[in-house]
Amino acid sequence: MRYTQGGGLTAERRQFRERIRYEAGERFTRGDMTAVIAKDLRVSERSVERWRRAWREGGMDALATAGPPKLPRLSDGQFAELEKELALGPAEHGWEDQRWTLARIRAVIAFRFRIDCSMAAVWRLLHRHGWSWQSPARRAMERDEHAVEWPQAELTAAALGAFVVFEDEAGFSMTPPRARTWGRRGYTPVVRVRGRSWRRWSIAAMCCYRPGEASRLIYRPHRHRKHKGTGRDSFSWCDYRDLAVRAHIQLGAPIVLIWDNLNVHRAAGMREYAAAHDWLTIVQLPSYAPDLNPVEGIWSLLRRGPLANTAFTDDEHLERTLRRGLRHIQLRPDLIDGCLAGTGLTLTQRPTTIRRAQ
Repeated sequence: MRYTQGGGLTAERRQFRERIRYEAGERFTRGDMTAVIAKDLRVSERSVERWRRAWREGGMDALATAGPPKLPRLSDGQFAELEKELALGPAEHGWEDQRWTLARIRAVIAFRFRIDCSMAAVWRLLHRHGWSWQSPARRAMERDEHAVEWPQAELTAAALGAFVVFEDEAGFSMTPPRARTWGRRGYTPVVRVRGRSWRRWSIAAMCCYRPGEASRLIYRPHRHRKHKGTGRDSFSWCDYRDLAVRAHIQLGAPIVLIWDNLNVHRAAGMREYAAAHDWLTIVQLPSYAPDLNPVEGIWSLLRRGPLANTAFTDDEHLERTLRRGLRHIQLRPDLIDGCLAGTGLTLTQRPTTIRRAQ
């Protein structure tokens, strides 16, 4: 192992490499060629040349190991305190933005522990304890973290023997999402698309989960109309009701429907329908929490997969591509499970009610 959890080489690996250098030193004495030594010891010729120079200047003693790397200036206990300080965020330490840089962490170390470290030492310290330079995820300040009713929804589904069903909708136009592709350095690849097109499709999809059964994906497409005044361009509460009924028929079990606070989801007709049917239980996701809905992962799979960089010729081409991509996901329950895992939610409760024939 090249790097251990604490950084650097283990004592066994240092001794192993020292033995290799000693063996190379013995072959230097015999006058063997560099290429032959490198091939026999399975190392690079550059390493053998470096060892040969050290052997010429200091003999066999120059090939001995230098010992373990320098111990960090902060102990494990002090680094645990540093992590608590960093968890408070840069704003708590007087900076306006929310970026932790090496210079700022160095300033926190100097203020908190009265230790002056170099920038390179701070980088090695963070790397040694499993930290890395990352791009943060955004989360709305208005979001209520305590409003998530996932444990109660899971218990309700287990008691009813129901499927936990997440629902979301998204729109797709003739302009495809961009994805990385190979191109000559200095020449940006160009994808020719339609600059002006009214053609658009909306998809309402449901990810259905129940422990012990394969995950399911159920969806309904909706084509936008060209002329205004010819009907509703988005889904109505009746469309969502019909989609829930279709999911109930296909799954053959009650469903606990979890979706966001869209005004159509909270329509009076939808609430009345749910209250009149025992097989349907509705749970609202908290505001500003799209990361808790696994259907968002389905949209990501579509945009990074079949839709990426596709020059659609007409709306039928867009519809075929959408249906083909969704069908591919339907046949891969592991992808649907991965979307749930990406939200951080888990299904642990087993159904306690035996499902009856519908």
